[in-house]
Amino acid sequence: MKFIFLWALLNLPVALTFDPDYKDAITPPYMVYLKSDYLPCVGVLIHPLWVITAAHCNLLKLHLILGVTKPSNLREEKHVQVVGYEKMIHHPQFSITSMEHNLMLIKLQTHIELNDYVKVATLPKEPVPEDTMCTVSTWAYNVCDLYRDPDSLQSVNISVISKTECLKAYKTYYIRDSMMCLGIVPGRRLPCKEVTAAPAMCDGVLQGILTFADGCVLRADVGIYTRIINYIPWIENTIRKN
Repeated sequence: MKFIFLWALLNLPVALTFDPDYKDAITPPYMVYLKSDYLPCVGVLIHPLWVITAAHCNLLKLHLILGVTKPSNLREEKHVQVVGYEKMIHHPQFSITSMEHNLMLIKLQTHIELNDYVKVATLPKEPVPEDTMCTVSTWAYNVCDLYRDPDSLQSVNISVISKTECLKAYKTYYIRDSMMCLGIVPGRRLPCKEVTAAPAMCDGVLQGILTFADGCVLRADVGIYTRIINYIPWIENTIRKN
């Protein structure tokens, strides 16, 4: 068993939160960098006028940046689109005291131009099964310079785990049906700095948005994600009414 666990760790494609020698992954075209005067977040473009993210990403002076690989060096980026927002809409049952219903929709000020570098993510039509391999992407910081924007876009391939396995990593948490967990149990819990609200794409479909991780998702530590399939009616109704 120990051998299997070690083999899994050694075969992760991107196991370090920041590696200065790591060649940046191509930014998934659905990813949005949510820049503010406080902390950034990851958003996902789901409509030319709408972005979805975690509700805890209610940031002041927010600008949404699409088509970016290195937020720390925007001047060298060639395919960036920057847009403001018109409104933020939290899920009505979200509470800052709970991880549940941790979703927010952001309506943009103007329609995004879709192209090879900026595309809309596909929303799920059915739940994702356990053991499905998914790609989780986010931006990572150089730990030697945490005061700049993050330095690189990185991804890791990890699988959906059962509620039982997830509770081995989070013994004091109640994992509800509206949540899903991805990663390797029990996780390594090493310090890191990566941008929150990372999306989980499974077979090309947005299945989850990170709500909490005690560790580093880019190192395959177990993260708790909002299960998107449970919120499709709310997403569709919110977009239609606004």
